[in-house]
Amino acid sequence: MVLRSNNNVVYSCKYHVVWCPKYRRKVLVDGIDERLKAIIRSVVAERDAAVIEMEVMPDHVHLLVEVDPQFGIHRLVRLLKGRSSRLLRQEFPRLRSRLPTLWTNSYFLATVGGAPLAVIKQYIENQEKV
Repeated sequence: MVLRSNNNVVYSCKYHVVWCPKYRRKVLVDGIDERLKAIIRSVVAERDAAVIEMEVMPDHVHLLVEVDPQFGIHRLVRLLKGRSSRLLRQEFPRLRSRLPTLWTNSYFLATVGGAPLAVIKQYIENQEKV
């Protein structure tokens, strides 16, 4: 197990996060998915977190991420959804015309301490095949 640390905490906090566009519309296609991945990577890097696995489906996003417990996963998810919504809606005008907001207010979150990490990674990798 690889441990990460900041000035006063040593941690290994991994989370499986899933969120959807408003009305579960299949809008994460045609370049939007690739741009979303780039935005997620940049936000995660800014916060000194780590993307372990990521998959963007047409109607939802799966993310396996490790984040500092003092920063908090709720803050990271809020940043990811907020910044990606703003940037994607600026860069892809069709998102503004089809949806009042890009993301729903809710998201799924599970810690992955109990499950082997390889199983969660495989599950996220195989999302497109299902």
